[in-house]
Amino acid sequence: MTLPIEIEKLSKVYRGKKGLKVEALRDLSFSMEPGEVFGFLGPNGAGKSTTIKILMGLIAPTGGSAKLFGTPVGEHSARAKVGYLPENPAFYDFLSAREYLAFVGASFGMAEVEVEARSDQVLAQLDLVEAARRPIRSYSKGMVQRLGIAQALLHDPELYILDEPMSGLDPIGRVLVKDVIKELKERGKTVIFSTHITADVEAVCDRLGVIVQGKLVALDRVENVLRSGIEGYTVEVSGCPEPEFQEFERLFAKGELKTYYVPKERFNNFVALVGSTNGKVELIETRRKDLERFFLEIVQNDSIARS
Repeated sequence: MTLPIEIEKLSKVYRGKKGLKVEALRDLSFSMEPGEVFGFLGPNGAGKSTTIKILMGLIAPTGGSAKLFGTPVGEHSARAKVGYLPENPAFYDFLSAREYLAFVGASFGMAEVEVEARSDQVLAQLDLVEAARRPIRSYSKGMVQRLGIAQALLHDPELYILDEPMSGLDPIGRVLVKDVIKELKERGKTVIFSTHITADVEAVCDRLGVIVQGKLVALDRVENVLRSGIEGYTVEVSGCPEPEFQEFERLFAKGELKTYYVPKERFNNFVALVGSTNGKVELIETRRKDLERFFLEIVQNDSIARS
């Protein structure tokens, strides 16, 4: 099976001020399965955009290799099935959105009739129909960002490489873009997007990779990260005598209903105690650390290890 993205021991070294070497990427390795949504998570300057620029053939790596659908990224044909959104999209701003999409469609060899039909679809999908014939220079930053996503969607590629797709968007725009990514996932498309906002990853991604100072420090399924972050439970019980439960933290009480916080390691003991007192468990809610805490702990631990 040909994988949409294969990266192996990728490295990139820049020359900084006074000739100092700056390692933007260090032995980066991961791959993506067809149809998955991958969140590339990391703080600013971690190497996310450098990785994406290498995938798109905009810069060359110092070492290692990267392939798109089995083709080395240095070959133009590697990007035929890719829709790309750069970190800071910039367009010919004297054009309208429709004119720019016509230019993009022609670049991919699409027929005029197909370009017109697909333009109607993506402009509606990104809520740009009313502004479609205005010059792009009159657009807000959020509208430009949405046009950037529209042009990535236009030729209906198999792989989407999106660099900070939520950047500059208001809450409504963020929901809109998340819905677009979810729809792509439902259609079996493959999506990788970079971000430093953990809520975006938690909402739409199957897997995540965390990159810190050019090195991949975590790679796992989102559900595994969330499951491993379970710290305890909020449990609502009825018919339980109060003195039997004094060792547990009581959060609320209303008549016979009482709510306790139960640490994960003591959950079985708590349930057994409820049963022994002829009580009843009415509700159980999981308490877990979210992706933001997971991300911050990784970054902090990596910083401590380097100090």
